Amino acid sequence: MHLAGIFIYPVKSLRGVPVASAAVDDLGLAGDRRFMVVDPAGMFLTQRGLPRMALVETALDAGTLTLSAPGAGVVSVPRASDPRAPLRVVTVWKSENLPAEDCGEPAARWLSAFLGASCRLVRIGAVFNRPIPARKLPWQGEAGAPTRPRFVSFADAAPFLALAEESLADLNERLRARGEAALPMDRFRPNLVLRGVRPYAEDGWTRFRIGGVTFRSGEPCARCIVTTTDQASGERGVEPLRTLAGYRRDTLKPNQVNFGRNVFHEDAAGTLRAGDAIALL
Repeated sequence: MHLAGIFIYPVKSLRGVPVASAAVDDLGLAGDRRFMVVDPAGMFLTQRGLPRMALVETALDAGTLTLSAPGAGVVSVPRASDPRAPLRVVTVWKSENLPAEDCGEPAARWLSAFLGASCRLVRIGAVFNRPIPARKLPWQGEAGAPTRPRFVSFADAAPFLALAEESLADLNERLRARGEAALPMDRFRPNLVLRGVRPYAEDGWTRFRIGGVTFRSGEPCARCIVTTTDQASGERGVEPLRTLAGYRRDTLKPNQVNFGRNVFHEDAAGTLRAGDAIALL
């Protein structure tokens, strides 16, 4: 069992970036979902409502985030927190009143023009604070469990999402049996791509280590309309939700179909590398 791939998503709901290695910090993978697109009221925007977000490519270098899109050119903003930047109060699901740094007019104009909706780009800064509710932490109440507070970036639910290649292969077999095209991994936007396991093995893992970083499994990942969005074209269909609904419904929440696992890290430091061995603990 090993880590086959690592993906970071510098801006929530924009295109991801495959990387050979990534540092792990308090919020997850360094550089992952440290930026977000919001409407004028500070509400987060995603491909659920704006599928054109799939067309915006992201690139990171040591100091800069660069966005680009077909026919739209590029725009760049600094990655580092800026104490002089205006603060905006933003919302991600039930996390409200989060202080985020506004990334300025050029990025706002560029995104608004391409997406066809008034929006701003915001960044996690020095005063950002989004604690994970204690009830969500998989080690809550365990003797000897980590005790320090845990925080998360602009991610939906957890610092990491893990999915096995074998789970996707099984889904694709089912899709082909229905006369549908197989889907690539990018439809599911994982951070950690696993290889060398049986299909859906990640469902049963409790605690595991990749390289030198120890993880705990959280809740299964409930899938939404984003998975039906072609990440290359922004076009929508009905798959894979139709097929997943036939065999991956949550037994306790039957309106929810699960695919992949939300994952939390016990260690707030370390480096993950593609090819790292996976050990169950």
